[in-house]
Amino acid sequence: MAAVTMRLPAVRGRLDTSVPRGGEKHLVAPGDTITTDTGYMRGHGTYVEDEKLIASVAGVVERVNKLVCVRALKARYNGEIGDIVVGRITEVQQKRWKVETNSRLDSVLLLSSINLPGGELRRKSVEDELAMRDYLQEGDLISAEVQSIFSDGAVSLHTRSLKYGKLAQGVLVQVSPSLVKRQKTHFHDLPCGASVILGNNGFIWIYPTPEQKDDEAGGYTANLEPVPLSDREVISRLRNCIVALVTHKMMLFDTSILYCYEASLPHQIKDILKPEVTEEIVLEAQQRLLNLEG
Repeated sequence: MAAVTMRLPAVRGRLDTSVPRGGEKHLVAPGDTITTDTGYMRGHGTYVEDEKLIASVAGVVERVNKLVCVRALKARYNGEIGDIVVGRITEVQQKRWKVETNSRLDSVLLLSSINLPGGELRRKSVEDELAMRDYLQEGDLISAEVQSIFSDGAVSLHTRSLKYGKLAQGVLVQVSPSLVKRQKTHFHDLPCGASVILGNNGFIWIYPTPEQKDDEAGGYTANLEPVPLSDREVISRLRNCIVALVTHKMMLFDTSILYCYEASLPHQIKDILKPEVTEEIVLEAQQRLLNLEG
């Protein structure tokens, strides 16, 4: 018979992560008046009516000089050129793959936008087109970079670097894209023995840190060797730590994930998602981040 964990109800203080240092954020709901000052320019998430700037989405008001926009608290991914994304192949078409990237429309990976096995970069032939499923097929997970945005908002991807390509063994965690912090690099080898790809689209891939980079494969061979138990435990702990941070709306980047991981070490992996434990480790990680900023 499986063990059942029972807890008495307890009043817990809210972990307030919405208040940055230096004042509260200006939260608005659809229809709220942001300003009546006609000197401001209308940005994303706003519209003008009766000379008033009004929010069209629920989110945080952001001002850059005279430009006012509202960043939605929960939204689909809007691609920007240069973003790193993790996606899943949904369809193989003529000279292209359709990729699910958590955006409104499926993204596109063109046959001309990939490296062939061996790292070759050359014009693709009819033989390459016939062999497309040998490289990527439906259900495969990939990492890629946003190359361009089509007029309808769909994203065009490329994998013209050996650090991109098919993802083999690991765990996928889906979060809100707004919680992934933009950084110079989104590929991180953490000192705990696992690596993460923090996709700007809210798809996070956690996998064992490879002992050596296999450049000859060109990113299209999957390592199907059994993953040691110790690595699986580290990956599981990292996954639960990311879920804990997301629960409290904490920004996700390598330092916040690592601090949360270290704070969780006194607890068993399965206990991390208990509300009282989640609050404890996230609060400790948040305190360390504040000390780091200070």
